[in-house]
Amino acid sequence: MDGPILLLVVIFAIAVAGFARRIDLQVPLVLVTVGSVASFVPGVPHVSLSPQLILGVVLPPLLYSAALNFSFVSFRRNLGQILRLGLVMVIVTTLVVGWFANVLIPELTLGAALVLGAVVAPPDAVSATAVGRKLGLPARMMAILTGESLVNDAAALTLFTLAVASVTGRRIELGSPVLFFLYEIVGGVLVGLVLARIVRFVRNRIEDSALETVLGLVLPFTAYLAAEELHASGVLAVVTAGFVLGRVTADVSVSTRVQERQVWPTLDLLLEAFVFAYMGLQLKFVVSEVQREGLPVHHVFAYALLVLVVVVAVRPAWIFVNSGRNLLIRRLFRRKSSNEFALTWQQNLVLSWAGMRGVVTLAAAAGVPLTTVVGDEFPGRAVIQAVAFVVAVGTLLLQGLTLPLLIRRLDVADPLEQQRNDNQRLLSQSIARTAAENYLERAAKEGIAGVEAERVTEVIERVRRSVRARLDADETEDREKRIAAAGALFDSLRHNVLVAQRAALIAARDSGELDDEALRAVLNGLDVEEIAAEARIERRAT
Repeated sequence: MDGPILLLVVIFAIAVAGFARRIDLQVPLVLVTVGSVASFVPGVPHVSLSPQLILGVVLPPLLYSAALNFSFVSFRRNLGQILRLGLVMVIVTTLVVGWFANVLIPELTLGAALVLGAVVAPPDAVSATAVGRKLGLPARMMAILTGESLVNDAAALTLFTLAVASVTGRRIELGSPVLFFLYEIVGGVLVGLVLARIVRFVRNRIEDSALETVLGLVLPFTAYLAAEELHASGVLAVVTAGFVLGRVTADVSVSTRVQERQVWPTLDLLLEAFVFAYMGLQLKFVVSEVQREGLPVHHVFAYALLVLVVVVAVRPAWIFVNSGRNLLIRRLFRRKSSNEFALTWQQNLVLSWAGMRGVVTLAAAAGVPLTTVVGDEFPGRAVIQAVAFVVAVGTLLLQGLTLPLLIRRLDVADPLEQQRNDNQRLLSQSIARTAAENYLERAAKEGIAGVEAERVTEVIERVRRSVRARLDADETEDREKRIAAAGALFDSLRHNVLVAQRAALIAARDSGELDDEALRAVLNGLDVEEIAAEARIERRAT
């Protein structure tokens, strides 16, 4: 696709997204709908990107940003549920859809039907998490949806590679599918871990916020491409890198953290808008491909609608079967309910309906090869692309339109979540206050070289009040003038207090006492104060 056309699509997507937000509509649904209609407008060129470009350029930053801001503690706490949805359910969906499509669609062999199953297996949680965040889903449900989206693409793309190899006759790495699957997982994780540690090492030594931010921007693309070059999972490499750097985000400079909090949401918004507009713009091309193959369009889309029904039904069936099995096991063996199985049926129902497919499904469908090793046409390639489009857009429209209503009608709130949040907030405040008091006590005892003891005591007391109130509105103008000469000392002490508070909070997080979410909330406030203090120090120095 030409560069100017691509830029026009981006501008078109941003304009439509802005309009949709202004009138409070769901941006993904509006973009897909408008894009589908626009694809049939005379003169609109075919918008097409290679699957490698979509998976290597669009997907990595979206995954990395999600992992960067996701709590690894929450991921580990909900690992069982995440793996059941992000790994096991992807395999189940591939097999069920593959069997059904093989029986239903005469153009597909069993191997090609399994390729279709792998293509439509991974849900895209971008729109689901956006709706959930807007409507206030409980933190645990958001953690499960986000964690699922970080692992299911890797599982589905690995299954896709195996299924395509079985149809085309291409040799897979390591020969054994099981060993290949394990290699993809282990290799991807190792690549992400190594690259993240290298970037962390470099960032800790360059002390340049712009360069540190650029390194963070380059990392997801590097991790994905490096892992794919080694035939490992690029998705897992990106996710691992995001987890590692997200875990140690407090190690970088405050200006870098503030920059990244602006950069990544902006990039996410841009890519998500483009992705959904691109999905809609594929409709005319999909219809043309089916017609070019000489297949009845209405028959193919009828098949696609039936596959859509199966795809939508598999997720709730799998979730509720597992929920019932776990409940039966607990009753038979009188096990106490653990955190892992604490979801109510209302919460399970919402999770089961949050299975919208996205751009990975379309990219995988476009990546189906044209021919096999011996030169034969890939069986049913146009059908796979048509079914993939209908499933992706159909789930987005069907489930995306009804998910907000479902969340509002069902009582999915966690009654203990607010209490846990309040406890974490109070704990973080207590830790920060104690760290500040300890530092100020040491400063008062040791004194400040070249500064009168009375002035030190006065400024330390002012810092104490600023820590408690986060502002000095109670100070009179006369008092401000009287201690203006000690402004540099105040800013220096306040900066050191913020450093001590940050270190204490991170230590509490590392010990498991404080959650990542609570830590980030407090660090955001501390970063703003530290930026202001550093700016005043620099102004005085110049």
